[in-house]
Amino acid sequence: MPAREELLTVPAEDTGKRLDAWLAAQPALAMTRSAVQQLLEQGQITRNGKAAKKNDKLQSGDEIRVAVPEPQTLDVLPQDIPLEIIYEDPELLVVNKPKGMVVHPAPGHPDGTLVNALLYHCAGRLSGINGVIRPGIVHRIDRDTSGLLIVAKTDRAHLGLAEQIAVHSFTREYEAVCCGRFKETSGTVHAPIGRDPRDRQKMCVIATNSKDAVTHYTVLTQYERHAHIRCRLETGRTHQIRVHMKQIGHPVYGDAVYGKAEKGVEGQCLHAKKIGFVHPVTGEYLEFDSPLPDYFTEILRKLS
Repeated sequence: MPAREELLTVPAEDTGKRLDAWLAAQPALAMTRSAVQQLLEQGQITRNGKAAKKNDKLQSGDEIRVAVPEPQTLDVLPQDIPLEIIYEDPELLVVNKPKGMVVHPAPGHPDGTLVNALLYHCAGRLSGINGVIRPGIVHRIDRDTSGLLIVAKTDRAHLGLAEQIAVHSFTREYEAVCCGRFKETSGTVHAPIGRDPRDRQKMCVIATNSKDAVTHYTVLTQYERHAHIRCRLETGRTHQIRVHMKQIGHPVYGDAVYGKAEKGVEGQCLHAKKIGFVHPVTGEYLEFDSPLPDYFTEILRKLS
């Protein structure tokens, strides 16, 4: 049973807007657009008494009823795990995640995650948008990818950041070591990414059931059989850089999933180096850069 039912009336100035986008902007709901769309698919939202669709165009005076689900109980324990906090204010923080740390609890990783550490650091005060499965986590990076992540401490910060992600307005730059010699010093990979139909644990470039994905890359240093590159993301799909680099024949060094494992290297050599965004409350543009970690610079040293 839903915890509550919200009744919203569409004002005249919002006539013509898409229902899902409009609902995601309503403070009373505190939900992202994807969560709204999930409720629509479940039939939990009506428009003037009839089941609503995400692309419905609103009319002045429409009555929208939303059955808001009961928030899930947080079953994650705070743990005193050291964190490298790059920036923090009452609304959000930016953390430099080390290689090997899982972002949130999942099967096989019940604790020792970034979320466990954040709950301790923030004394449990993290955003709870869309429930509490991933409290405060607005976006994520893979376990063996190091680098910068933004964490929301309040619901309004979470919503504002999620909206920027949805319209691809974040600045996101990564550095990686890739295999092979690049023919061009820069380029763009524009290829849709979706679940690999042969292995649901992997992603691949595929035309069906996929999302548009764009990665711009620049070769910083070309070695004999490897290259140090910088990638700028227009989109943020799961495993995007790893999949796109494999697609053009240059898998990320050490990536056992999309390339091959390397002796003495734990996972892919990929670092989220720079992130920039508009602060969702103050409106100030913030940008942060993290130095390459020791594991990365050691690999570069060996390749030199």
